[in-house]
Amino acid sequence: MVRAVLKHGVIGLLALLASAAGAAVWTVQPGDDLQAAIARAGAGDTVQLQRGHYRANLLIDKPLTLRGLQRPTISGGNEGDTIRVTSPDVTIEGLIVRDSGADLLAQNSGIYIRPGAHRAVVRDCDIVYTLFGLWIEKANDVRVERNLITGKRELNSSQRGNGVQLYNTTGARIEGNRIGFVRDALYVDVSHDAVFRGNRLHRSRYGTHYMNSYRNLWEDNETFYNRGGLALMEVRDRVVRNNRAWGNSDHGIMLRSIQDSVVENNVVAGNNRGFFIYDVEYTRLLGNLVVDNRVGVHLAAGSTRNRVERNDFIGNREPVRYVGSRDEIWGRDSGNHWSNYAGWDRDGNGRGDIPYEANDLVDRLVWRHPMVKLLLASPAVQALRLASRQFPLLRVPSVVDPSRA
Repeated sequence: MVRAVLKHGVIGLLALLASAAGAAVWTVQPGDDLQAAIARAGAGDTVQLQRGHYRANLLIDKPLTLRGLQRPTISGGNEGDTIRVTSPDVTIEGLIVRDSGADLLAQNSGIYIRPGAHRAVVRDCDIVYTLFGLWIEKANDVRVERNLITGKRELNSSQRGNGVQLYNTTGARIEGNRIGFVRDALYVDVSHDAVFRGNRLHRSRYGTHYMNSYRNLWEDNETFYNRGGLALMEVRDRVVRNNRAWGNSDHGIMLRSIQDSVVENNVVAGNNRGFFIYDVEYTRLLGNLVVDNRVGVHLAAGSTRNRVERNDFIGNREPVRYVGSRDEIWGRDSGNHWSNYAGWDRDGNGRGDIPYEANDLVDRLVWRHPMVKLLLASPAVQALRLASRQFPLLRVPSVVDPSRA
């Protein structure tokens, strides 16, 4: 009894001294009421958790810092949200946050950042066995940094939540996180002026799934072993730079209904389709390495008026799969490198003397009738390929690179 009185007396004295300096520090130990400690703290205070296990569905309704010492665990007991934040200027750091509920309609989350909880910071946490890792809704200037986020692995993909869900936000910074075993590692909807940098996204449906979001930067991220790596849909004014998308079972980078964006210096390797480009206009694809994909680029739905320069297409089974009514010109200025270019360079200037054409009549036959692949080396098919290039009536529209390297 005396020991308990002394412990709480020391805590109270520390809080009083810190309060005199402008903010108190409250230290909580396993067995203490964590929600009561939040209620006792004032705006701007810090609540520190000693190492241990805490069972709580915590509500943070005032600006404060919740900090773990030696990585304590807060468990939601598989009910509701483990932590719900309703106040602006809340920082959560150094915790293991786990065991949310599994109700998709209620959006159960490890950390649910509610509308108006602006400038929230979540960093250096493990958010595990939760439906949604972080749900961030109508909260601006949020920072999510250096967290490990995993979902409820035993659920089917459609029954899981997303690792980080951003809805109707501006100014978010999502950096240095590792996210896997969720539905979509990053799901971004109606969220603008954000930075996504240095994240590793794996073993989910999409590494990231973007819709209706403008003026965002996606830089130095790695997406691997997902169904799709990076899916950008209905966006504009987007920069996608220095990322790596590899080993994804469908596509590395999907660009769908995009305008006025830059996609540059990315490595897209070992996917079923490297790029899937659909209804894309006024976008620059520059300096990307597209290597060892089943299809290097699948181009469709009137994707035109784009600038495609200085890309390397190496060792893809089909460099480009294109179906259109007219030629699509790539590489007008400096050209692209195609490892299957079969032309020649008589003048020795490092560029082929005839334009590169990605597809011909034989390629179209192979897409429609895959068994034709068995005959690709036969004289009859080679003659058909030669004839389609010599006679305009047999020629089909293609991606053409007149400045091939």
